[in-house]
Amino acid sequence: MQTPKSELLPFNEAQEQIFQQITPTTETESVAVKQALGRTLGEEIISPINVPAYNNSAMDGYALQGDDLPENGSITLEVIGSSFAGTPFEGSLQSGQSIRIMTGAKIPEGADTVIMQEKATREENQVTFSSEDNHRAGENVRMAGEDMREGEAVLQPGKTLGAAELGMIASLGYGAVTLKKRIKVAFFSTGDELCSAGETLGDGQIYDSNRYAIFGMLSALDVELIDLGIIRDQRELIEQAFKDAAAQADVVITSGGVSVGEADFVKETLDRVGEVNFWRIAMKPGKPLAFGKVDNAWFFGLPGNPVSAMVTFLQFVRPAINHLAGRERVTPFRIPLRCSNTLKKRPGRLEFQRGIMQQNEKGETVVRGAGHQGSHILRSMSIADCFIVLSPENSGVKAGDWVEVEPFPHNS
Repeated sequence: MQTPKSELLPFNEAQEQIFQQITPTTETESVAVKQALGRTLGEEIISPINVPAYNNSAMDGYALQGDDLPENGSITLEVIGSSFAGTPFEGSLQSGQSIRIMTGAKIPEGADTVIMQEKATREENQVTFSSEDNHRAGENVRMAGEDMREGEAVLQPGKTLGAAELGMIASLGYGAVTLKKRIKVAFFSTGDELCSAGETLGDGQIYDSNRYAIFGMLSALDVELIDLGIIRDQRELIEQAFKDAAAQADVVITSGGVSVGEADFVKETLDRVGEVNFWRIAMKPGKPLAFGKVDNAWFFGLPGNPVSAMVTFLQFVRPAINHLAGRERVTPFRIPLRCSNTLKKRPGRLEFQRGIMQQNEKGETVVRGAGHQGSHILRSMSIADCFIVLSPENSGVKAGDWVEVEPFPHNS
């Protein structure tokens, strides 16, 4: 879809077009559980056992029959043994008896209640409990299968595996897990004016910040990175770079060269080697965006201004890569907050202003603008921790107005 110069494609429509065209990968691989952190689950995890595997104690204390607990007064029981984690009590418990038990230890047959040791009085082989402590039958017992039941589906394909998920999978006895294969992403910059960090600038040259920002945002995702560096403004070099990138990657990303009227070789090269739409999206920053395919690789051409490149990456490329990787689609988390300062805005485009969340003198969480909102002010992305999302109809914000806030991804 090539939008006419006078038309702006609605933000949501652009997102949906991308999601509708991209089909999630079905390729998987088996990986050791310890190596699966941050990866995408490729299979349904069915619990082969109960977790916990048996009724066990949630406290250090004494196991007994709940029916022995008095409604009034106190009761003294005989202590007939002990149960430790990994060394359970052998035998069963009768009325009038109890055993010393440790946290995690198996509840013996006949017992259904644990009284914590701080609420027990022990004298040699006897222990006394008082009704004044409001004991109840069944307390401090973790039941078998309380966390996960045998045969239960506990994790679904597409789940990103964090520390808790690794612990869950390990608790079920899995040594390896089936994961989605990592998506390969190639990226490069184009332009004679660009230098990589660490090089000496020539007259009229600038450092290539976008490639490093894109590298940083991609590094937070479950992908393999292919950095092809800076490609000079020569037709043959640019065309070869696109072909090389598409030959080894599932996704190709560039920045700059996608605005209407830009005098470079990127668009004419894409017309020859790809099927790419050049969109003008009703958003700020980040109006120009190219999306399509180069050979068999998906292509994203981001705006050249550094903040525009980051915003379009976070709003379009990051969710698209996660979708291609088979991850669960997650709607961005947005919260209403009062804005503590005025914000300028013209109606017409959805706007992502950089913001800083903080507490005011009343202890309330509020948000304020992160200074200059120009699309070339990369520092604003560094000091900000959220986007203040202003609707196309919005014509400015006064101090104290409610605004919609989208916190930055924690690993962006």
